[in-house]
Amino acid sequence: MVGIILATHGDFAKGILQSGSMIFGDQPNVAACTLQPSMGPEDIKKQMEDAIAGFENQDEVLIMVDLWGGTPFNQANGLIAGHEDKWAIVAGLNLPMLIDAYASRMMMDTAHEVAAQISGSGKEGVRIYPESLEPKKEEAAPAAVAVPQGAIPEGTVLGDGHIKIGLTRIDTRLLHGQVATTWTKMVNPDRIIVVSDAVSKDDLRKRMIIEAAPPGVKAHVIPIWKMIEVSKDPRFGETKAMLLFETPQDVLKAIEGGVDIKEVNLGSLAHSTGKVVVTKAVAMGKEDVETFEKLIDKGVTFNVRKVPSDSPENMGEMLKKAKAELK
Repeated sequence: MVGIILATHGDFAKGILQSGSMIFGDQPNVAACTLQPSMGPEDIKKQMEDAIAGFENQDEVLIMVDLWGGTPFNQANGLIAGHEDKWAIVAGLNLPMLIDAYASRMMMDTAHEVAAQISGSGKEGVRIYPESLEPKKEEAAPAAVAVPQGAIPEGTVLGDGHIKIGLTRIDTRLLHGQVATTWTKMVNPDRIIVVSDAVSKDDLRKRMIIEAAPPGVKAHVIPIWKMIEVSKDPRFGETKAMLLFETPQDVLKAIEGGVDIKEVNLGSLAHSTGKVVVTKAVAMGKEDVETFEKLIDKGVTFNVRKVPSDSPENMGEMLKKAKAELK
């Protein structure tokens, strides 16, 4: 795994390391190196040297700094001399960049590959709301070949005619930081679809979910009946979707309606009256237990973890604990 150094002025590196852990989970082979007002250049250089010495793989190192030309960058630049064929430096450290680095090094073997990947996400993470304040982009030149415009005619078959479900997740919070960054990077969907009768009627929540979608991915909020229709519509044959549900009951309704869901990632279920806590992120009531058991009877398997880097929980043990405490 590529080792990552976060080197910044002040405690920024420590803060962003903590923020990254909240979203992606604690990560190995990552170190925060800080340049304090009382320190000199050699002090942060020594921090970086010590951190690299503790990495499992010292051949592949990515150093992420706050400012190009600042002291952390200059000292990193000195360290990288002689290692340019393996190590890399990326300046302009921000949280989207760090999350992308965590996800990318799970799929990429070299620091150079990760560095090239995260430069784009760092830029894409800078957005403005209201969107009217965003600088206007230059319009691209017209395409040489005309492409069909407007709605796809009903009955059209795209691809194999079946929507691709990259991930189905149960999460009380639906679309939030961990989903918009970590899981989206892992699944790489075209669309994030929130499936909920309740949320589809709530204009405020719908707007917040749509605006929370990561760059390049469209978010939709639809009722369960609409998801059932979409799953049978051949026009979605080239779509790769991430489905988000608030409750296991909604997942069961979707499956009973014909949505082909074989595996479910259980991320979180909020605690409320009548429920018992079974893990830090999951609370279950009697109806939840019964619904999960029905889903298991239908052949659905469960992957219980908040972020991809977490070790999966044992669903069977969770249900056993919930039933014992609900008696």
